[in-house]
Amino acid sequence: MESDANEIRITVNRADDEKSISITGGDREVWGNKIEFILSCLSFAVGLGNIWRFPYLCYRNGGGAFLIPYVMMLIITGLPLFFFELSLGQFGQQGPITIWKVVPLFQGLGVGMFMIAFLIALYYNVIIAWAFFYLFSSFTAELPWESCDHWWNTEACRRFDTKNCTSHLGIMSIEGECMFRNQTTPEEWKELRTVADNMNPPADEFFHNFMLDISEGFHDDDGHILQWRLCLCLILSWVVVFLVLIKGVSSMGKAVYFTALFPYTVLVILFARAVTLPGYMDGVSFYITPKWEKLLTARVWADAAMQIFFSLGPCWGGLITLASYNKFTNNCFRDALFITVANCLTSFLSGFVIFGIVGFMAYEMGVPVSEVAADGPGLAFIAYPEAVARLPISPLWSILFFVMLLTLGLGSQFTIVQTVITCLVDFLGVKRHYKKTVCVVCMTGCAVGLTMCTRHGMYILQLLDNFSGTYSALMIGCVELIAVSWVYGVDNFMDDIKLMLGFQPFPFYYWRTVWKFITPLSVFVILIFTFVDYSPSSYGKYQYPVWADVLGWLISFSCIGAVPVRAAWLMAGKSGPMWARVQQLCRPDADWGPDRRRTDDATLNYIDSKTPLANDDEQYEMDRESPYLTRVSEDEEDDGLQMKSTSRDKV
Repeated sequence: MESDANEIRITVNRADDEKSISITGGDREVWGNKIEFILSCLSFAVGLGNIWRFPYLCYRNGGGAFLIPYVMMLIITGLPLFFFELSLGQFGQQGPITIWKVVPLFQGLGVGMFMIAFLIALYYNVIIAWAFFYLFSSFTAELPWESCDHWWNTEACRRFDTKNCTSHLGIMSIEGECMFRNQTTPEEWKELRTVADNMNPPADEFFHNFMLDISEGFHDDDGHILQWRLCLCLILSWVVVFLVLIKGVSSMGKAVYFTALFPYTVLVILFARAVTLPGYMDGVSFYITPKWEKLLTARVWADAAMQIFFSLGPCWGGLITLASYNKFTNNCFRDALFITVANCLTSFLSGFVIFGIVGFMAYEMGVPVSEVAADGPGLAFIAYPEAVARLPISPLWSILFFVMLLTLGLGSQFTIVQTVITCLVDFLGVKRHYKKTVCVVCMTGCAVGLTMCTRHGMYILQLLDNFSGTYSALMIGCVELIAVSWVYGVDNFMDDIKLMLGFQPFPFYYWRTVWKFITPLSVFVILIFTFVDYSPSSYGKYQYPVWADVLGWLISFSCIGAVPVRAAWLMAGKSGPMWARVQQLCRPDADWGPDRRRTDDATLNYIDSKTPLANDDEQYEMDRESPYLTRVSEDEEDDGLQMKSTSRDKV
């Protein structure tokens, strides 16, 4: 029997009430247990950004004072979006594309989410490949970035310990001599300062000169050369993703026990080590000391909103995908509260580890903490390895740190790639070819990702990071809230949640208000700040050519551009006046939601959006005759079991 060829309805009548149980031909998987879903969401939300982004933002935006806008943005942006997408995915039991049966006109939102997820999966696995590269490089008696005695090191490599010199306000020359201002002319001192500023720590040269062998820019003709070591690591990372996802959520649900919980084990171990290091308190006080005046600047609030938004990962399709494999009655309200709070606490607590070790590094180098603090890949692959290299038994701490990065990255990557796969399987109806779909997605991602294993790779990765999941995700977030809250109706959505949970989420008017007004407005404000904060792409001192920025904007707008394109495509398949077509596509499909809701709830005026539009009378007759709206009549026998099978066209 084809999975969507027939619908079977079983009505069980009991003495106390009537229970309607609907069994469809679909064989959608569900999580093995509730813990698997919780850990999958936690593993998706708690990613690399919690380690290399939040602590830096916290120190830059007022230390402990930053927690005030951060928590406020969690309440008005992060939590509402998180709960919204979990509820939508769980009620519809569909992936990001087919979930938009709720408002077919906006099905392009799902296409945009699919594109965002695929683009993010491409470069996210490259970062995981970097972590594999560093992990394998750590299995040595001496870390390869501990000294400047390797073939990839240059004259600019910092060969000497400058602590004693800098603590006395001197500058270490390239020959290793400590020079003081009263010993030189102003011109010589200026030259010494320039040389000192351009010196690189060994970890920097290992990252750029050995692992990446980074080119001078897109103009470099040799930039297309593949780095074979990095290519092998990328292939390995995609093989791991393939093996974990090959059996769907049943295999993914087992893997997240490790990817979600192991990072916390390593954080505790690293924290226990960090508190024993000299300079720890300097780093921590630099991290959390409140600077209340910072709260008066708009930039702090924008950073808090953007960090909440991108940390929790809404609008990429991942949350909808994970929730779609839930049991219909799962308490996703409680799940949303737990996961969002746990994610934020993880970000905050990781800062005590990261900045504690950064404080140790500043102590060892004899420089202020501000000169060592970094964010993004610079923290994970340069600053932190440099600090680890100064610890006793440095390979052990390096192995622990990069295993933690791997588990954090893979935990998020599993969900991102699963989103791509779910979109294809649901939209194309290829459930029986699930394993082949996983294989094709992983092979395609690996092949395209090899472009980021060239000498140009870092520039390509930064371009995708800047444009693929920022502007387009924010625009999609704004539109999806409007589509459900205003077109479908926030009251209808609240009724859907009540049908799932058995109660209205408390407080009722809070959720109703934030979904209709506050959260869409806050996402729009984040979008405006992101546009205002835009600057031409660069990496280090290299400025990207204009064509690269143009390509980035095309990538970003192609994701959101899927919304009007798909809407126009659907409207073109209808007949009748334009406004009538719009009205029809703004009503839920006849097969939206669980079967009992579709047969017992007449308030939404369901339609079969696959049928061409006619006039209102004809449309009314079409609604009455829709095979999806089968109803047990009152004069039928109401005891025992009744089974009715209605065939329908394959979608």
